[in-house]
Amino acid sequence: MATKKYTVTLPEELAEEIRAEVGPGAFSAYVTRAIERQREHDRLGELVERLEGEYGPVTDADLAATEAERREIEQWFADQASGRAPAGAERRNAAAA
Repeated sequence: MATKKYTVTLPEELAEEIRAEVGPGAFSAYVTRAIERQREHDRLGELVERLEGEYGPVTDADLAATEAERREIEQWFADQASGRAPAGAERRNAAAA
């Protein structure tokens, strides 16, 4: 990707904190990543607005169901990583027998 130098104004304390953490040579890359993440966030916000306009707002019940599913998936991956049978597998295997 081609690059071009720009001048931006940042709060001095913030800029110096970042420069101290990443080093002077990585400052531009850090700012670039931050801008890319902000663009992704903005685009996701636009998508949410469009979907809510089409389907209505997300309900508390939707959020609760999604969170329960996320926890279940997270547990499945943890079980896979540890070599344990996924939760409920014993019941499913017994019912199939």
